[in-house]
Amino acid sequence: MNFENKTLQENLNYLKLPTILQNYESVAAQSARTNLSHMEFLNELIAQEAAERLARSVKRRLSQAHLPYIKTLDMFQWHHPSKINRQQIQHLSTLTFITEKINPVFIALTGLGKTHLSIALAREACRKAHTVLFTTAAEMILKLKAACQANQLIPELKKYTHPALLIIDQLGYFTIDDHGTELFFQVISNRYERASTVLTSNRIFKDWHLVFNKDVMAASAILDRVLHHSEVITIEGESYRLKDKIISQESTENQ
Repeated sequence: MNFENKTLQENLNYLKLPTILQNYESVAAQSARTNLSHMEFLNELIAQEAAERLARSVKRRLSQAHLPYIKTLDMFQWHHPSKINRQQIQHLSTLTFITEKINPVFIALTGLGKTHLSIALAREACRKAHTVLFTTAAEMILKLKAACQANQLIPELKKYTHPALLIIDQLGYFTIDDHGTELFFQVISNRYERASTVLTSNRIFKDWHLVFNKDVMAASAILDRVLHHSEVITIEGESYRLKDKIISQESTENQ
């Protein structure tokens, strides 16, 4: 290795440009074969470094988001629900709701894709450099309660209040007790007009007091903050997961 190469590699290591360090010799050889100009050579190296850095940052954000599985809008079965506003959801995929601090709320019975759609929006947000966290309502409450017992509530709350996008899935699948309701309110209150929160629920708004241990005042306070800047997405139909079983059962009965 000559002195110039050694110095270049040391500088690239110091500047933390690993992709350029790995590829500069091959790109230089290609440039010589194809008569690339100095500017074209430099642009190619920087483009490779930028692309690799973007890929790493997206991968890191996806890992930090704790998404339960891979779902995209392209994978969604648009023909299955009997009622769904596709244009509304495609507008949400532009992610302007994040910069405008709007809260999308998916209301649907189980098996109609509200979790799928929330994950798809989360993945797109990660790709567009937003910090994201996915959680179920049950998981969030359990972790916040555990943090209370360990005198670590403030740092644990920050995990839910700091991301640009928080997805709270499966609200309404179990009753939240008084302590859990108070903790849920703290999350929503701290994010109010500061960051966007996606919620998915199997219950219409007038029944949310049943989710929060029949506490009408607490439910109203939470709804007031959620719905002040919100976009409600209502999906109707039969469960997609039960569809094939129902069809199979009907076919058996008709034989």
